[in-house]
Amino acid sequence: MVRLSDIRVLPGRQHHLFDLPDPAELVDQDERALELACYGLSEAAPEYSARGVLVVWQRVVLIAVVALLIVGLVLVPRCTGITVVAIVTAVYAIALVYRVALFQLGAKGGHVVTVSDEEARAVPHAELPRYTVLVPVFHEPLLGELVRRLERLDYPRHLLDIRLLLEADDEETNAAASGLALGRHITIVRVPAHEPRTKPKACNYGFLTAEGGMCTIYDAEDSPDSLQLLRAVVAMRRLGPRYACVQARLGFYNADQNLLTRFFALDYGSWFGNLLPGLVALGAPIPLGGTSNHFRSDVLRRVGAWDPWNVTEDADLGLRLARAGYQVGVLDSDTGEEANPDAINWVRQRSRWYKGYLQSFLVHLRRPRLVSRQLGARGIAGLVIFIAGTPLLSALNGFFWALTVAWFTSHDPAVAALFPPAVYYLGMVSLILGNFAVLYMGLFTARQMERPGLLIPALLMPLYWILMWLAAVKAVLQLITAPSYWEKTAHGLHKAEGPRTEQAAGVAA
Repeated sequence: MVRLSDIRVLPGRQHHLFDLPDPAELVDQDERALELACYGLSEAAPEYSARGVLVVWQRVVLIAVVALLIVGLVLVPRCTGITVVAIVTAVYAIALVYRVALFQLGAKGGHVVTVSDEEARAVPHAELPRYTVLVPVFHEPLLGELVRRLERLDYPRHLLDIRLLLEADDEETNAAASGLALGRHITIVRVPAHEPRTKPKACNYGFLTAEGGMCTIYDAEDSPDSLQLLRAVVAMRRLGPRYACVQARLGFYNADQNLLTRFFALDYGSWFGNLLPGLVALGAPIPLGGTSNHFRSDVLRRVGAWDPWNVTEDADLGLRLARAGYQVGVLDSDTGEEANPDAINWVRQRSRWYKGYLQSFLVHLRRPRLVSRQLGARGIAGLVIFIAGTPLLSALNGFFWALTVAWFTSHDPAVAALFPPAVYYLGMVSLILGNFAVLYMGLFTARQMERPGLLIPALLMPLYWILMWLAAVKAVLQLITAPSYWEKTAHGLHKAEGPRTEQAAGVAA
């Protein structure tokens, strides 16, 4: 069914895990397509799949570390506590320096591909590829609004293949779809009810029979730049065959709805405006966003498409592309999304992202020597510090906040004992300079976005960190209890969609 390939390769050499079959081979073969969508990657290249969270050696190491920690806390609690605090404090400092360096590299500019309106429209239709647009929808009754947004895409209709991916047993969405008058370029694909019930499984199912030379994904609430597909085609030709994907910027059309959406807008503005270009400049793997990433379809097939068992399939795919020797660019084009205005809904979404980052880290660390050869030192640093460090350090924040409160309220000598001079001074540097740097990056982002209304939220970002901590703790717990469970994010909570994507997206230009 699938062809295994040699994954023992030299760094930078392009290779593939296995070839997905040609779309023509899957015509009228729904069962085979479903099997490939669910199990293609995990059967052909299990070391690259999150279907199982831990391999044997990882499980042994984790158990040994936990056992050693428990024994140390029982027999030599003071020494163990100092060691743990020292290690975590050092990791905090390293992660802070890394993030600031990324931000500075991205802020310098020059790592975003810009395609003007004139360049985009100048490509003759005869030179454009067929373009597949995958739109997974689940419990989305407002399909009419989605279709109207997709119809704004400026691309020849005879070359456009928009696929609305509906779960076969989703009665609400199927009922809404039955009343739509769709053009020939829009197809409804009903994904059979089968575990795992995830977005990447639906994308795989829709992609397997697609014949487009380019492929992208939009979420149900997305409002993309009308010229985005044309810009992506020009950008990919400009970048050359070493590039497998360009990622467009994401922002929000309801950024000003409340304080949480303003925090979220700053978060995305910093990520897409500075951190993502910084990763490109550094040559580190790019954890893709879940939408508006534009792929060469042939490359996507070579690396096995999406992992249906990973709940942050986009970040995982970015890592897999890097391991296969491909690069990812950043496209100067905006897609407006709906920012979560509800804290509970936000935590559900962010905890899924954090859980997926941890899944991806564990998956790609299964063969340390191999991944080191494939990614190199910079790639490994990004994998450990950025992919794993982001959720884990967010989860540990609560512990250090508790220690800080305990010291200032009680001056307990047991707390002071955990911080010998070297650890204490490093911790103080991280606390003062680190928090100042993070707040400064927020203020810089607000200015960069030309959004003076975000200056006060930038100063209030510590409130946002509390939500991040809650999401990270939930992610760690859920990684143990339900690793592949996909928490659905509720949409339609915004008051009103902005009049123009370019103005409402709230991203750095």
